[in-house]
Formats: sequence, structure tokens, C-alpha cells
Amino acid sequence: MKELIRLRVNGELREAAVEPQKLLLDVLREDLALTGAKRGCDDSSCGACAILIDGVPMLSCVAIASCYQGAEICTVEGIAPPGTLDPAQQGFAEGGGSQCGFCTAGFVISTKALLDGNPNPSLEEIREALSGNLCRCTGYMQIYDSVKIAIERGEAARSAEVARAPGGR
Repeated sequence: MKELIRLRVNGELREAAVEPQKLLLDVLREDLALTGAKRGCDDSSCGACAILIDGVPMLSCVAIASCYQGAEICTVEGIAPPGTLDPAQQGFAEGGGSQCGFCTAGFVISTKALLDGNPNPSLEEIREALSGNLCRCTGYMQIYDSVKIAIERGEAARSAEVARAPGGR
């Protein structure tokens, strides 16, 4: 028997009638047409399904959707305003951090969470933050380089905000 659930996704309240045990990944992809998060492993080992729940990276392939009513869910589609890119997205676009692109959304989500909490992480901190994400196509150096570009883009964006603020430089 289906139940109506209400989820706050990418800043919007969304509703879906779902089976009680339906996974959040399936609700996002099938019911809400948000296909950035991917099913890669079905056992929480690859990170392709990563999303942010209340700002924390979580794996949507092991999360029961109805448990997250009231939480702020953010997918890769919602990490930046329409028509713009988050520094994490810019870094991966510019740095070639993906080859086939299947795992990219998960890496971008993990990068965003890292940089939101630590805007200038060390390489060891980057490796730790991305350790739950797997890429089967490319070497990780391009991914780490993409995160470094994201750090630079984030610094540039923060500097521009300061300059635009009243009394800024």
C-alpha cells in the first residue's frame, strides 16, 4: 500500500506516493525525475548515489525515503542556482575529473560537503572525504586536481563576494 510522503528536495517541497520501504534513490530518480544520483552498486560501496541530507553526504541507495521527511535533501541538480555552477561542479568540469561521468555526481556532492566544512583542505583531507566514492574509469589524480580547482573557484567566489559587499575592498 502506497503512502504519500513529502520531501524537501533542492529547496522545494515535493510529494510522492510510494511504497513504505522505497529507497530514497528510487524516489529521486523515478518519482521526482532527479537522475543525477546513480545506482552503482546496491550495497553502499561506490558513492555514485551520494546526496546531501541536512548538509551531510549520505548514500541514497540505502536510505528509506519516508525516513527523511522534514530533512533538507540536496542532489547534484540543486547545489547551485539554475544557470550557475557550484565551485565543485566547476572544478570537475575544468579539471577533467571524470571520464564516463557515471560517478561524477557522487564525487561532486562529496567535494561540496568537504569544501562547505573546510574551504582549504589538504590532499590527505581530500582523499579521506572522497574515500567513499569509486571511479572505475580514470585515475584519481584528475579527480584530486578537480577538487583543487574547486578550492580555487571557491576562493575566487568568496573574494568576489567580499568585494561586492558594502565596505568591501
